[in-house]
Amino acid sequence: METKDGFIIRPIKEADNAQMARLIRCVIDEFGVSRTGTVYDDPATDCISQSVENANAEYWVIDCDGEILGGCGFYPTEGLPDKCAEIVKYYLSSAVRGKGLGGKILDLIISRAKEAGYTSLYIETFPLFGKAIDMYKGRGFQLLDGQLGNSGHTATSIFMLKTLTD
Repeated sequence: METKDGFIIRPIKEADNAQMARLIRCVIDEFGVSRTGTVYDDPATDCISQSVENANAEYWVIDCDGEILGGCGFYPTEGLPDKCAEIVKYYLSSAVRGKGLGGKILDLIISRAKEAGYTSLYIETFPLFGKAIDMYKGRGFQLLDGQLGNSGHTATSIFMLKTLTD
């Protein structure tokens, strides 16, 4: 999917893994989020393309002339309710924030998860990502009292769920 600004939103390729992992870790450091118990020290962060293979999962990136500037996916995290997937590794470079690309890729992931047969989406995040939390709320995500599933990310403190309806 090409955007009017020349960005391309496309499925991740193995060659994108290192760039996406670097971007995720840079954003974690930029916002001062814990490196422990987060995607920062999650081994799957270094092999996103492989982690979504052969699972009812997808991961898409924002590409600008071969530079990966963001990404977002969904994955059936262990321990989630039936037909629920988790929004995973949703991170954007400061170069694309505020351009509407974050909303575009999130809307795409919501739509693709619904097409994949999921009836709800779950996300974990941090209070420091306030603008993202507002965007989630605007798309129908509701705050939960606690964590669902077993993502292994013990440092997160905001948990949200969206029911996917027609």
